[in-house]
Amino acid sequence: MSAIPAAPDVLAPDVEVIPLPDVAERLGQPVTRVHQLIRDGHLLAVRRDGVLGVPTVFLAGDAVVKGLGGTITLLRDNGYNADEILRWLFTADDTLPGTPIDALRGDRGREVKRRAQAMGF
Repeated sequence: MSAIPAAPDVLAPDVEVIPLPDVAERLGQPVTRVHQLIRDGHLLAVRRDGVLGVPTVFLAGDAVVKGLGGTITLLRDNGYNADEILRWLFTADDTLPGTPIDALRGDRGREVKRRAQAMGF
């Protein structure tokens, strides 16, 4: 089994990050499934204070935010690394308005994906 990839913690201190076992509990899945979601690029993990975790805004109830995995894939395909993807997801954009992760959570995934795809050109 390969190591679980973790991005540098480039997030603001006020962004809540929860440990992987708590993510698994919220998703109703074993922690090994959360590890696989991270390895497959459906989630991004950061190491905060020595603990591997996921930003809580990546979760909506008992699921991963719709469109997050596809957005991460688009950005990776365009050459962005994990910390650049995190920065982009959490950077305010007045034209959305809000941050891309807020837009994904607010059912504006199509616009977020369009922007992520356009960033490669």
